[in-house]
Amino acid sequence: MSSTDTTPAAQRDDMVGQKLIEEVQQVGQRLAEAREHVGDVIFGQGEVVDQTIITLLCGGHALLVGVPGLGKTRLVETLGRVLGLDDRRVQFTPDLMPADILGSEVLEESENGQRHFRFIKGPVFSQLLMADEINRASPRTQSALLQAMQERRVTVAGQDYDLPHPFHVLATQNPLEHEGTYPLPEAQLDRFLLQVDVGYPAIESERRMMLITTGGDQEPPPVTLSSEALANAQKLVRRIPVGESVVEAILQIVRAGRPETSDIPEVVAHVTWGPGPRASQALMLACRARALLDGRLAPSVDDVIYLSGPIMRHRMALNFAARAEGVTIDDIISLLCRPLA
Repeated sequence: MSSTDTTPAAQRDDMVGQKLIEEVQQVGQRLAEAREHVGDVIFGQGEVVDQTIITLLCGGHALLVGVPGLGKTRLVETLGRVLGLDDRRVQFTPDLMPADILGSEVLEESENGQRHFRFIKGPVFSQLLMADEINRASPRTQSALLQAMQERRVTVAGQDYDLPHPFHVLATQNPLEHEGTYPLPEAQLDRFLLQVDVGYPAIESERRMMLITTGGDQEPPPVTLSSEALANAQKLVRRIPVGESVVEAILQIVRAGRPETSDIPEVVAHVTWGPGPRASQALMLACRARALLDGRLAPSVDDVIYLSGPIMRHRMALNFAARAEGVTIDDIISLLCRPLA
């Protein structure tokens, strides 16, 4: 240690810890404002809003599952405005081609007669992409989006193009109509950090929604964050400490969901395949993000229980016997969380 450095190591650690606490409080306050502004537009979907913002704080993608008319499209548009992100929407249909999403090269001729190719970027070159009814697109188009989701870049005619930062996909899926759809393969489902189930609002929220949205022009929500602020918040999420009890709770839930290693009879009897290590990583990151969203310095076991459903329900599969007996994924996840409650 040099003669000019008289600060003890413990004091320096305290200074770093105090700085982290201040950052968490400041970012948590701004996120609380953003959550409130989104809630002023999206009525009665507090958990959906929270889980979607958690996904964005983790730098991941979310699959919104719900029947039409529940405000999924409006949620994405509102998040794009409040968070200061460039958002775009693509309606997925069976005839949608990869070039319709990624972009394509066009042949142009200059004034002197020279010809050259120019790449025209598709809607995937945005910071927040809404893939509406993603399961209606062909597997070829779905796989084109998979590279963008995983690698944050696309390849067209052998040339790589980086996507904007941050980049998020919020995809929607109708759980009822399956005719003419192409179910997402497990490899692509695993790329979604959370599966957010969008249900019907409570009666008071629906009454408020009905009165406000059918009256005069509704004021758009204010811009609360920016893309740079969101990117900094994503970095802060990874600096939030995690206690040993939370780590053990994550490992216990995820490993108990695998029929090969589970000691829960219902899991062994009803689960075909369980969550992989990516579920553990996602649950750890999401718990940190939820703590930041609430302005807390560290996550708790309650965060693990709360997020286990959105994290694991699309990373597990039931066998025929379970479906015949009316057992659902959420039933199994409730059993996994029971020892921690």
